[in-house]
Amino acid sequence: MSEPGDRARPDEDFASVGLPVSGQGGSVVLLDGVTPPPDGAGCLHSVPWFTARLGGALTELTVSLPDVPLAEALSLAIARTAGAHAETCDLSHPRTPQATVAMARWSPDTVEYLVLCDATLLLASPGGTVTPVQDTRLARLPRALLRSAGTVDGTLRNKEGGFFTAAADPAVAGRAVTGSVPRADVGALAALSDGATRWTETFREGDWADLFALVHEKGTRTLVDRVRELERADEVERAFLGSAKTHDDATAVYVEL
Repeated sequence: MSEPGDRARPDEDFASVGLPVSGQGGSVVLLDGVTPPPDGAGCLHSVPWFTARLGGALTELTVSLPDVPLAEALSLAIARTAGAHAETCDLSHPRTPQATVAMARWSPDTVEYLVLCDATLLLASPGGTVTPVQDTRLARLPRALLRSAGTVDGTLRNKEGGFFTAAADPAVAGRAVTGSVPRADVGALAALSDGATRWTETFREGDWADLFALVHEKGTRTLVDRVRELERADEVERAFLGSAKTHDDATAVYVEL
């Protein structure tokens, strides 16, 4: 389930589930595209173009190269995407098209995961325990570094002391939060963009277990609809949203293993 924050603009998120022909395992890929500043970012291409390219490459690589670690798959996908527009665009621009990432890949034995920046992956055990996998570097930045529109100073992107996103440098894959757990320890999982995690992180409607239960019982559509209701209710007073934009692209993927 993915819905743009503004119906007049294309959705900058990407989500896919890859299933190999063998039926053994699979992968989920979620990207949250970073909206560029009004003056552009040195690139001829849109953020949706970038996330579709990068997401397509990741979907292919995570399925076709099951023995390649997810960080290496991300590195290869970034390099492939950069190569598709290196001759026409300034990929050294600090706001060249980029995205946050949440990925998982499962086999009969393990569930691997990777998270970069503020996308979230939730892993639920067969017994119902929900474990969030997050890259908290952006959340740890001082609030004073937030601009008036609720965005973070672009000079902090992909810099030491700041935070990292998937843009044009394949080496950033080494900055991702990665790991693996036994397949038997995961009954289901969910990948979420920060537009969807507002339910927990912004509006405090419940914890991660509550969010996962909502998605499990009522579906990802219900989660996004509820976020939109909360956003509209806070549009004037902004007790929860503060200086953040009222609506953000919201994407949620739920997978039962």
